[in-house]
Amino acid sequence: MTQTTVVQCRECGTKNRIANLASGRPRCSTCHSDLPWLVNIAGDEFAAVLSSSKLPVLVDLWAPWCGPCRSIAPLLEALAVDYAGKIRVVKVNVDEAPEVSANCGVQGIPTMMIYSGGVEVSRQVGALPGNALRAWVDSALTSA
Repeated sequence: MTQTTVVQCRECGTKNRIANLASGRPRCSTCHSDLPWLVNIAGDEFAAVLSSSKLPVLVDLWAPWCGPCRSIAPLLEALAVDYAGKIRVVKVNVDEAPEVSANCGVQGIPTMMIYSGGVEVSRQVGALPGNALRAWVDSALTSA
């Protein structure tokens, strides 16, 4: 069964169900506004999400016990909202999906990577303050 995430539209309040493996750009079923795309995925969904996404994907490899990971979570949520229709934010819990961090050569968390067309275009290891995180994303999106 395909995993889904429910996202509430900031414009009209409609709750929309989005499949984790969906491609394209999620839009509200009522007002057709771009929706923020922030999903938690399992390890077995990782490759499929990267290969099916038509939008650049920001991957956050994190763990619930990691303080810096928890500190950037609200920043990533804000990025998903601010970049609605331009980027997809995917969170992978490394404790539940250690194969993802192993396959990506990750040695420390939080590690954030931006993929475009299924190819990694940028990587950031460690938490960044809001403005620096936004600047990193902007730079990666420009080069993608």
